Amino acid sequence: MAGLGHNGGPSMEPGQVWRTHAWRQAQKALMPNAIPMLVLKMRMSRAAELGMDYRTYAKVRQYSGQDIMGLLFSSNALRIFGSGGEMPEAEARTLSEVRNAHRLALVHPPAAPATVLAATKALEDAARAPRLVDSWSEMRARVQGLIQAQRLPGSAVLVIGDAPLETEWVAAGRAAGYLSSAEYFRHQAV
Repeated sequence: MAGLGHNGGPSMEPGQVWRTHAWRQAQKALMPNAIPMLVLKMRMSRAAELGMDYRTYAKVRQYSGQDIMGLLFSSNALRIFGSGGEMPEAEARTLSEVRNAHRLALVHPPAAPATVLAATKALEDAARAPRLVDSWSEMRARVQGLIQAQRLPGSAVLVIGDAPLETEWVAAGRAAGYLSSAEYFRHQAV
């Protein structure tokens, strides 16, 4: 008989293997393997608000443990090249359709953050991207500075980039994850 403090597991008497198996099966039966339909529909809707497919959104959410509240793009991912600060129409249209999430950008030279913000109404804030020669602490300060200016936790921001070194922004900003621009902007994959 189980006493005070007993964890409810199988006893250690003869037949232990069978009782352990039966106990584990009972525990599994108590835990549902599927997400409730209402939660699934809400998450599918949220993925659409972010401009993502559900499978990608679910992977990022599972990894970070929370909802995505911000999207941090590199100017490479947005196809902003040169000093004009303008992005192609397809990227601008995709960004303008994002709902209930901050749209941020880290801008590589020769473009300037102020120029990019003036040319693109789809972004809420922008800052200078970390340079190749920046130290880790300088990179962290740039990435976290932009995220913290929006009062967002890093783990709720998804980095979307298009250069190998931009993957490091995830660790520097303690971000939710990284997507290549071709994964986010489906037309770039062609």
